Amino acid sequence: MGRFGVTEILVILAVVLLLFGGKKIPELMKGLGSGIKEFKNAAKEEPSTDKKEESVNEKK
Repeated sequence: MGRFGVTEILVILAVVLLLFGGKKIPELMKGLGSGIKEFKNAAKEEPSTDKKEESVNEKK
């Protein structure tokens, strides 16, 4: 029950195409891609800020 086959994926894609239309899908994917990119950038920046704060606290 947890597996998706080719038929199920095609049905899902057809429903998405019917709901959003052909012109709206590229805009949705662009927004999704930029969101993922921002999330990755935020995840990369977080450990480096923690290290900077620790080094500042150690110097005091």
